[in-house]
Amino acid sequence: MNVIDQVRAWVELARRGPDPAQREPMIRLVYRLWAVALLLKMLGASWDVSWHFKWLRDDLAPPHLLNTVGTVLAVALVVFHSYTRFGMDTLALRVAQAGTALFLVAIPVDLLNHAINGLDITSWSYSHAMLYSGTALMIAAVIRGWWLAGNRPVLAIAFWLFFFENVLFPNQHQEYGVLSIRAWDRGEPYAEPSLLAFAAHQIGRPVDRVAVLHFAMPVGHWLYPFYAALAAMFVLICARRFIGLPWAATAVAGAYVAYRSVIWLVLVGTGFPPSTVPYLLLVGAVAVDCAFLLPAAARLYGAALGGVAGAYLGVWLQDRYLAAPPSDYSAWPWALAILLVFCAILDGILRFRGRVRTPEPAAR
Repeated sequence: MNVIDQVRAWVELARRGPDPAQREPMIRLVYRLWAVALLLKMLGASWDVSWHFKWLRDDLAPPHLLNTVGTVLAVALVVFHSYTRFGMDTLALRVAQAGTALFLVAIPVDLLNHAINGLDITSWSYSHAMLYSGTALMIAAVIRGWWLAGNRPVLAIAFWLFFFENVLFPNQHQEYGVLSIRAWDRGEPYAEPSLLAFAAHQIGRPVDRVAVLHFAMPVGHWLYPFYAALAAMFVLICARRFIGLPWAATAVAGAYVAYRSVIWLVLVGTGFPPSTVPYLLLVGAVAVDCAFLLPAAARLYGAALGGVAGAYLGVWLQDRYLAAPPSDYSAWPWALAILLVFCAILDGILRFRGRVRTPEPAAR
């Protein structure tokens, strides 16, 4: 078969969907393509935050282009699922479509935000939150689709890793920011002079420590441990519950920390600014997995208690023995209360369903 015939065969397959004999290999292929798309987006995002702590923002910066390649592949896969109804049930498909729409709307909103507000480097801005939320919905749909397809553990852990990284992305601002401030204090700033001048000009100051602090640490010190304890631990609790394997939460957190360690070596080795690596997450992840050794009725709530305690303890240990963003621990009761509410909602949903059912994905 020549190239033209091969392309025609793929177009026809995409148009009509696979026949029953092709179903299993096609599902594996589609979700491997999802893994490639999400890996490209994750690599682009990791490069992007380091890039922005070194150079002025550029819409066509290489990290943006790498992320765009992943996004284009993801959108193509959503179009494939939408047209063929293959590989996702109705709920997963609607979530994927909503996430894609939100992400595509967020792109011009983010460009407009930068055009109006200038640098706006903070990862916590509303336009960035729209991008994260759109990506989160797409990954959630993929997780459900793969779960319906059998939930084989390697890709299941990979998809939860991508979800975990996307949720935790905003915290990287503080992880880069704390080391950028230390570099300024040493007289060896990582950022190029034009970036420092631009950031200082936006707040009407000379290039000084106050301007660098505003650029590098634009949010309250309570937010870093609070977000790790609440958002990260809830994702790990869900991962442990739905992957269904012992130590799944630790596997997801361990894969994330390993990825961050490797990408740290690559970025620093090629001249980009360093960040702290959140080893603290491992403490919370182990606590979550240990809680799932409790009787079934206590698992989610025990995981919430252990996860929050582990996350805050992990931040304290990392700050004491390695390096961590400045942290105010006073918000821990709020993190625990909100996480317990989230776990109660999840528990209620699971109890209402009686058991988690696995309907066949709609396909043709």
